[in-house]
Amino acid sequence: MRLPHAPLEDWMRHFYFDTKIDLGSSGVQPWTLSELRRLLGIHPTELDSLAFDDSESYGGRELREVLAVRFGVDDPDRVMATHGSTEAIFVAMNALLTSGDEVVVVDPAYHSLRSVAEAIGCRIKRWRLRPEDGFRPCLDILRPLLTSRTRMVIVNFPHNPTGATLTRDQFDAFLDLVADHGAYLVWDGAFTELVYDTPPLPEPALRYARCVSIGTMSKAYGLPGTRVGWCLATPEILTRFVPLRDAISICLSPLTEFFAARAIAQADRILDVRRAQAARNRQRLADWIRHNSELVSWTRPDGGCTAFPTFAGIEDTEDLCRELGARHDVLLVPGSAFGHPDRVRLGFGGDEAAFVEGLDRLQGALRARRGAAHD
Repeated sequence: MRLPHAPLEDWMRHFYFDTKIDLGSSGVQPWTLSELRRLLGIHPTELDSLAFDDSESYGGRELREVLAVRFGVDDPDRVMATHGSTEAIFVAMNALLTSGDEVVVVDPAYHSLRSVAEAIGCRIKRWRLRPEDGFRPCLDILRPLLTSRTRMVIVNFPHNPTGATLTRDQFDAFLDLVADHGAYLVWDGAFTELVYDTPPLPEPALRYARCVSIGTMSKAYGLPGTRVGWCLATPEILTRFVPLRDAISICLSPLTEFFAARAIAQADRILDVRRAQAARNRQRLADWIRHNSELVSWTRPDGGCTAFPTFAGIEDTEDLCRELGARHDVLLVPGSAFGHPDRVRLGFGGDEAAFVEGLDRLQGALRARRGAAHD
């Protein structure tokens, strides 16, 4: 299979490590080892006993057990720990899809949710989240896309990059729709536990046997460097992933599994801190947009830690984002990475002081452009 370049990853490769202020990432502020040890009560002697051996094919038993408890599936044999959610997405699609299969994918979406199926040769049907609806999902748009030929439905809620999500009633109706057509469901739940005004949606793998539910330490947990993700599914489905796992990564590191297991076992300690931080930044962003209403418009995100705003008079934001990176030391992701060039992905999960400074620099760049346009 031939995978195309991912515009998002190309942009991040160029600007993520070369800018000081991050307004573009989709995760919360990463923890340092010192912070994590203090928060979770990890003593250095516990690390001294770790052996740098291989882990099990499905992931270490301790990690799978705490994941099973956290998400209510109870049985660790329904859990596979993966090399980030990226590996979970890749193996799920390659194990369950073949060329010519009909696949429904939410749009816009994180690139690999669509590109892997496209590279396999699947026929893609896009469930469009419309700007005029504030990108909120509409099941009436989804229904006619589903047919007896639908092999898989792929979604991520809360949504990246817009922060939109399903209501609880929509969630139940959505699962019923997918079940009525007997399709596999790939549910990217990277932001399941990062919502603000409503409880998290239930775990779909508990409701639907043909669901592959995917999670990660990267987004809400602030531990992207562990490169630990997971998928929840029936043992029969997970068994089909093993040959691909053997060809890609074989297993995870017991060192990263150790930290992931401790973080999941005490997840609320981590999530409460970073969720509150993201909520404060979300309010700062709302206040900033209200103050700059002649320049910026948005739909307030319900979950995750990204917004997808537009800027007055800018039909393609790539030049603005490039200017911010090169001249103002600010990472901002152009919406062209998600098929909406008039928008940007603006992340608000990071350090609070840096976030305020980044908004100030963005405001200066926008006002300078507006002034130049009026000269």
